[in-house]
Amino acid sequence: MTKNKNQLKSTKKPLSLKQLAMVEPMKAQLGNVTAAISEVGIERTTHYLWMKRDEAYREAIENIDDLVLDFAESALHKQILNNNTPATLFLLKTKGKKRGYIERQEVALSGGVADFVQSFNEVYEQSVGEE
Repeated sequence: MTKNKNQLKSTKKPLSLKQLAMVEPMKAQLGNVTAAISEVGIERTTHYLWMKRDEAYREAIENIDDLVLDFAESALHKQILNNNTPATLFLLKTKGKKRGYIERQEVALSGGVADFVQSFNEVYEQSVGEE
């Protein structure tokens, strides 16, 4: 008989009180480690050791990155609602690519590839000769 997903026990150990104390300031500081460790009173190396060795802590901290992105997207949307043209363009260039809102540069070569290769070789030979 197999257990369903809700019956499986987690192999992750719960966060310690110090780790829990670190997660909340990390959220409040939008992931700013320096501000959070100063509030909690731990060393930066402790935070990074926890990140390296403790899966539950690492997961909790990495989830904050999504909160930060949500916060930034909300701020961007507010700017768009306030008719901020650069914010609107930014959104279109990043999320509107599939609708053709992309920036691209067109490079035109005159004289064809043979002329380009010849010019390149001349410049290269001059730079080698200078050494």
